[in-house]
Amino acid sequence: MFKLKYTKIIGVFIIISLILTACNKTNENNNESTNKNEKNKVSYLYTANESGSISEIDLSTYKITESVKDPGAPHNIQVSPDGSVVGYTSSAKMEKGQTDQGSMSENGYAIFYETETGKLIKKVEVGKHPAHVVFTNDGKKVLVTNNEDNNVSILDSKNYSLIKNVAVGKGPHGFRISSDSQFAYIANMGEDTVSIVDINNNKEIRKIKVGSTPVTTGVTKDGKTLVVTINGENAIGIIDLSTDKVEKVPVGVGPAQLYLSADDKFVFVANQGTEEAPSNSVTKIDLAAKKVAATIQTGKGSHGVLVSPDNKFVYVTNMYESTVSIIDYSTNKVIQTITVDGEPNGISIKE
Repeated sequence: MFKLKYTKIIGVFIIISLILTACNKTNENNNESTNKNEKNKVSYLYTANESGSISEIDLSTYKITESVKDPGAPHNIQVSPDGSVVGYTSSAKMEKGQTDQGSMSENGYAIFYETETGKLIKKVEVGKHPAHVVFTNDGKKVLVTNNEDNNVSILDSKNYSLIKNVAVGKGPHGFRISSDSQFAYIANMGEDTVSIVDINNNKEIRKIKVGSTPVTTGVTKDGKTLVVTINGENAIGIIDLSTDKVEKVPVGVGPAQLYLSADDKFVFVANQGTEEAPSNSVTKIDLAAKKVAATIQTGKGSHGVLVSPDNKFVYVTNMYESTVSIIDYSTNKVIQTITVDGEPNGISIKE
């Protein structure tokens, strides 16, 4: 009797040992798989090149992994909040001898691709001379400014169908959307204002006078502060949205795009200048102090700019030398320069 009981106990221990061994192996395999996935996780940059292409850059190698040709002139680009889609704007390319009026009088497109497969999702005809494209943070809508139509197209991101064209100021260009996906802040280059659009109700609710030739905007996560590049004054405007009071900070010549750091402490401003006299710098501004914290040397014609979500790097397109500068956020120094196709403009990241 005792022998039988003892044998059963040994058998139970053997079974438990086998189960524990199997579990340990499973955990080891899961850990290996997790580590492998972490190692294989790669971030990508996308640039819209007005010469007629989109560049995809592998940030682990700093190499271009794909170049999508476009018959038009891609201007701005953004990756969706979930990283599954990249969208960009493209207007008719100006041929040799053609005037600006010729290319701007035609409707342009917002074009959407799957980031994983590179498959075209949809090419959507929007308005004349589309400028910037931005997804709402909740991923439900996409907005496109139409520079020559003085409106913004609001699209449903489920099927990219048009919800409504909303009238704004003259020459709408760059913009950002509030973190709660409620409002778009649109810089009207043809006048001295920023339009605030209520996205859910499809209407402009007010304008703020900011200064000469505003190009693009940014808004803090708490929705209290708006920043805007004022190209005609070589400055940025910092606006208290509770009062619409504007305070200006001088930057480099011909500021184009700007981008807020993930913690809203700094604003990075790309100074483009002109083709004849290009600027080659990014201005880093302390938002609370409203002062320049650093001036960072980049390439000629710095235009598009973004900050990585972890606040480690700043990425800048240099239009007049067809490069992207990668800046170390903490040292304010360029650590890498990548050659892309001609006239890189907008820039976005997929993590």
